[in-house]
Amino acid sequence: MNTVFAGPVRPTPGAVSPSRPAALARVEGGFWAERRRINAEVSLADGPERLEAAGNLANLRAAALLRTEGGTVPAGFAGDFQFQDSDAYKWLEAACWQLADSPDDARAAELAAEAETVVGLIAAAQREDGYLQTYYQLGGGEPWTEPGWGHELYCAGHLIQAAVAHHRATGSDRLLDVARRFADHIDSVFGPGKQVDTVCGHPEVETALVELYRTTSERRYLDLARYFIDRRGHGTLSSGADRGHDRDPGPEFWQDHTPVREATEVAGHAVRQLYLLAGAADLAAETGDRQLRAALERLWDDMVTTKTYVSGAVGSRHDWEAFGDAHELPADRAYAETCAAIASIHFSWRMALLTGEARYSDLVERTLFNGFLAGAGLDGRTWLYVNPLHHRARSHERPGDQTAHRTPWFRCACCPPNVMRLLASLPHYIATTGDDGLHLHQYATGVYGGDGLTVRVATEYPWDGTVTATVEEATGTGPRTLALRVPAWCTRYTLALNGTVVDGRAESGWLRVAHAFVRGDTVRLELAMPARLTVAGPRVDAVRGCAAIERGPLVYCLEQTDQPGGLDPDDVVLDAGQPLTVDWRPGLLGGVNTVSGAGRLLAADERAGWPYRPLGAEEPRSGEGVRLTAVPYYAWANREAGGMRVWMPLTAPPRLP
Repeated sequence: MNTVFAGPVRPTPGAVSPSRPAALARVEGGFWAERRRINAEVSLADGPERLEAAGNLANLRAAALLRTEGGTVPAGFAGDFQFQDSDAYKWLEAACWQLADSPDDARAAELAAEAETVVGLIAAAQREDGYLQTYYQLGGGEPWTEPGWGHELYCAGHLIQAAVAHHRATGSDRLLDVARRFADHIDSVFGPGKQVDTVCGHPEVETALVELYRTTSERRYLDLARYFIDRRGHGTLSSGADRGHDRDPGPEFWQDHTPVREATEVAGHAVRQLYLLAGAADLAAETGDRQLRAALERLWDDMVTTKTYVSGAVGSRHDWEAFGDAHELPADRAYAETCAAIASIHFSWRMALLTGEARYSDLVERTLFNGFLAGAGLDGRTWLYVNPLHHRARSHERPGDQTAHRTPWFRCACCPPNVMRLLASLPHYIATTGDDGLHLHQYATGVYGGDGLTVRVATEYPWDGTVTATVEEATGTGPRTLALRVPAWCTRYTLALNGTVVDGRAESGWLRVAHAFVRGDTVRLELAMPARLTVAGPRVDAVRGCAAIERGPLVYCLEQTDQPGGLDPDDVVLDAGQPLTVDWRPGLLGGVNTVSGAGRLLAADERAGWPYRPLGAEEPRSGEGVRLTAVPYYAWANREAGGMRVWMPLTAPPRLP
């Protein structure tokens, strides 16, 4: 097995990042190993068939045929969106990270063959001048004339990221050469005084260009990324009319209203915004741009304090898939696109590398376990595009991608292969190395290390808060530092070195153990994990008077199927004055801890009739007592359809700790 997992973000030696992804990172057991196994054996395996049925691969074949025969291809472009190519690129990136992680797996040869087939299609479809987007090559219009909705640079970004993954996984330059030719073509077209002086309506190419620079040492790619980041915010993009949209989304939609360095709040399309900020964080790391870093910290703070759901999800509006106003976080109408959760993880991880601060990894953890993972069905074959925190049993959703029902694929299939590539590259997000030692950002059973210190981690996280790190390699004789993140949700913990409890005190979220480590030394962290109730601040109007159940990093929800007699969660209230109990259910939803609490059925006049009452009678009137059971939010919608709630109305004020 390979001892190095390069991963999707690799800062150069000259980058200002104090933390760098650990060179050795292998997830070998536990919660995330199982999720990644399903991703590899089911989701990735099904990918080519899905892409074939949706026409993504047919488009590449048609473009290749057009290029070789030089004539008209009888079959036109397949699919409804200009960015169909990007789905194939994301699947390919995922396949490459999986191969890099487990090249000796039994299915590796088959997956490698499928990946090389797609690489061959991409190479054959590329024009002589380096341009590659099948929508325009197959008659969709003239290239580079629709910067707002054309998605040409967006697709180029995903191609470049797939090429970097292919190169790092296989050592081959075959796809990297394709990506470089396309990047060179873009560099010849875009810029002051060139054919096009604007940006893409959908950021994505920025992170890709920085990573291409990191891979090739070609400075032009970094400069091109800087151009795209600095050019945005000057109102150069056109309205929605250029793609037949009946409304103009406005410059905020694609972050073209304010330059990144001057922005004070995250705005517009959530995925676009966060892909842009992830690219800006990469640029800040490579250039040491302090003004840009300050802007990124400011924008991340705005996102977290005013526009992030308890699940870590972002994007509160179905309208234009956008961030809403500050504290506009409706549970039932949450859009919370799966891709937006992924984009948030990308942004936060890059901020963790740029600053070394634990708070960014806190949000990565929350989003990974909740807002992100809910988008993937337990079977690896079904998906959610949107992730509401409240689903009514008698909902009246229109069919399509925006329903809260799992589906095998989408007309706009950006989310499934995006989930695949994050799960395939997940080891990359767990540990870092730097001048201050080895840091464990996330907890998963496996082996992590680099720079002379390697540890084997054993844990049942997120079901249990015990994390044991055993030293496998420690070079040198002096003290080394092993740092473990104390999650923001944890209020009680103990730390032991070789069985002896030490007076560990977290500093800015990190417990640092400085020791002259030798092979066999153990560091054990015990995180207390009682079930708890969480309430929102008073400015989050949508869930005032409600509480969410959490335990460890997991947000919980009530699904109708788990309640006595199939009670609709909308017909009950939670008694916050009674204790919560935790039970391990190995046969439920792949094995989960459930959380149970006391509740009451709403009084009859609360369930029907006039829904308003006089001031002073705000507390819900309730009747018969019931025992309510909550399951992890990530696992909802995997059984029979029914109601679901994360935020539960309360019968009494919440208990203080």
